[in-house]
Amino acid sequence: MIQGVSTPPAHQTSPGDGADGTPDPIEVASRPRIPDAALAAVDRVDRDLVGMDRIVELAAQLADLGPDDREAIREGHRRLVRKMVELDASDLDFGGPACNGVAWYRVDGFKRPRPEMGAYSLDESDVHLLSLLSRTQLERLLTNYSVDFGYTLESADQDEPDRRFRVTAYVDNGHVAVCQRMLAWKPRALRSLGFHPVIERGFMFRHVRDGITLFTGVTGSGKSTSLDAIIDANNDDSEGHILIVAQPLEFVHESRRCVIRHREVGTDVASFVDGMVQGLRQDPDIVVVGEMRDPATITAAMEMADTGHKVFSTLHTGSAIESVERIIAEYPPVEQERVRHRLGDVLRCIVSQKLLPAVGGGRVLAKEVLWVTSAARAAIKNGNTNEIYQMIWQGSDQGMTTLEQDLARLVQVGDVSLETALDFANNKRRFLSLVR
Repeated sequence: MIQGVSTPPAHQTSPGDGADGTPDPIEVASRPRIPDAALAAVDRVDRDLVGMDRIVELAAQLADLGPDDREAIREGHRRLVRKMVELDASDLDFGGPACNGVAWYRVDGFKRPRPEMGAYSLDESDVHLLSLLSRTQLERLLTNYSVDFGYTLESADQDEPDRRFRVTAYVDNGHVAVCQRMLAWKPRALRSLGFHPVIERGFMFRHVRDGITLFTGVTGSGKSTSLDAIIDANNDDSEGHILIVAQPLEFVHESRRCVIRHREVGTDVASFVDGMVQGLRQDPDIVVVGEMRDPATITAAMEMADTGHKVFSTLHTGSAIESVERIIAEYPPVEQERVRHRLGDVLRCIVSQKLLPAVGGGRVLAKEVLWVTSAARAAIKNGNTNEIYQMIWQGSDQGMTTLEQDLARLVQVGDVSLETALDFANNKRRFLSLVR
């Protein structure tokens, strides 16, 4: 029989239980039942199978699940996702042993379990998550142990928009888990992000028509939000063609003054590189590349910029200097001199972002901004990237700011506490010199 049909496995205590396993005042609520046909599929899996072998067999047993049963399971997931919208949560974690049988939501930067959404056994959460995947997505999960895809929650109200999510399904200690991120239901106004007018002009195709602009930061630092704001601003400002190559697609923009095409890696195009190479024949003005994650993608992005296109992309780096060094370090030593010169020619701007807990709740954006002046370009080409920080420090009249300067500004206006800002500063000595 299936283990723990309505409760977590017996060897686990439910979230909120005391150290001795006795329940605390938080009760784990009921939730939609997994269909009997799905539970029967679990029972047909050989209990001696573990890890990926078990997941593969369970997926095969679920392949013949009827459309009504599959829809019932997917409605259970929509229930979890609606809770995200209700809480204004940025992320949902669900499935796998780490979640202890319940859904976890990140609200204002803090991730906590929500037992009121009900408890699931490991078998049930595996069935739940495998039933969400299309055949192609399932094949990728079984091959790569992870798959990224977009998810849409249709609105029940015609006056409310559908909500988009970025989902990663992966294998966690022999079971299936997901992390689901909620995307903005509409782009923010570019002006609301607080960039200097010089930098705002640099983002616009009307004023700067080529080169690479990078948005960098850890996962969840607001890079996609900033890029969507820039796409939306250009969509209202210029007549042209914007090509977005992403994995997965996140916010889907409506064409207004620009034709905006969305190509998802793995669904519409094989790779980021292929998306850019093919894009050269599709007459784009602006190209947005989801991530520059390897030398081939970086090279293709530089070629797009070389041929007169305006390119935006992202990196998982924490500062402007680190971003330059990371790109160059992706190449073998014998190629780094050539790459350094080429990067100096095509790079226009780097924005490194962090989201901080705000005073009174919510989160606030802090950023470091480098506009690549002739002096910064020379520093990149000559390998003197250590000089760039001082250029940013002294470049406020050109729209530049170090992270430490922006953190000090946030402290001065009362948006973040001194302690929080100090925790997020890259150069704590410089930051303290500004706030003393």
